Amino acid sequence: MNLARQGWAPHALCALLAAVAVALAASAELGFSRSVTPGLIAHFERLFGKGARTRLEGWKTFVRDTGGRPVARETDFLQPVNRFFNRLPSVEDMDHWGVEDYWATPAEALSSNGADCEDYAIGKYFTLKELGVPITRLRLVYAKTWSSRNAHLVLAYYPDARADPLILDNMEAAIRPASDRPDLTPVYTFNDEDLLLPQAGVAPIRMSAQSNRKWRDVLDKLAKELTY
Repeated sequence: MNLARQGWAPHALCALLAAVAVALAASAELGFSRSVTPGLIAHFERLFGKGARTRLEGWKTFVRDTGGRPVARETDFLQPVNRFFNRLPSVEDMDHWGVEDYWATPAEALSSNGADCEDYAIGKYFTLKELGVPITRLRLVYAKTWSSRNAHLVLAYYPDARADPLILDNMEAAIRPASDRPDLTPVYTFNDEDLLLPQAGVAPIRMSAQSNRKWRDVLDKLAKELTY
């Protein structure tokens, strides 16, 4: 399978774009477990009950313990992080948040003890960043699926710029290469640096990640979380 044609491949000129400034989320440590302050924990505890504290402290402990263990390869972080977030109960946004489409921050998802596909993928993205995985190897992928009329968000990890990415999905415990996931057709991919719209046979269209309103909303909420 030609992954570039399928839309999984990162921008062909990504190596030449390394000097592009990383968005605020990368520099300010937005979304990291170590950015969860006692004030933020107290805030979410008021909203979601005492279980919020336990789950947020559990996230902080998980990141500290996982990052503190020697690993042979960067990919050794993928399965623990995938498993940690996939434990959250799957809930529909309308039932959980009262709106049709809500992208939660990692702290919101954990505190409220519920997530949908976007929330799982976002939590994994920020946690792997905190564990030291470069964002050049991570892309959130908005995709169409065979199994649902709804779009689906997953996290893709690229061992290198031209590699078949590994897919972290809340619907599957196993992490498989994109070439083993014909059920997913990428619509667009993004991270802190950019948003890419795939085009058949040619390089994808590159846009600012800030052009994604939902992603921009997440970053705004993360910035607000730092004020507690």
